Amino acid sequence: MDQPPPPCPQCSYVYTYEIGALVVCPECAHEWAPISEAATSAPSEVIKDAVGNVLTDGDTVTVIKSLKVKGLPTGIKAGTKVRNIRLVAGIGDHDIDCKIDGIGAMQLKSSVVKKS
Repeated sequence: MDQPPPPCPQCSYVYTYEIGALVVCPECAHEWAPISEAATSAPSEVIKDAVGNVLTDGDTVTVIKSLKVKGLPTGIKAGTKVRNIRLVAGIGDHDIDCKIDGIGAMQLKSSVVKKS
């Protein structure tokens, strides 16, 4: 029989659930990928921001230039803070997966962000 998902690392709530490859906490809405043996190996590529700082999962970054977004009249303004990023092998050179307040989930390039 399968083991239950691990408790939330942020609030320690024990009744978490899985959605695809992620584990979700219904109490604080934190999402994370459970640690596996494959995930503990060193990443194949180091991802750096626009000024050369090394980025890691969970970092907070600031957008350094205004970005146009299809379907939105305003886009993302320079100076917007993005919290709790995830580094992914995205489409093209989009290597940051994140949620932006007021916009939603999207992918960003590391060349347009600065670590906060």
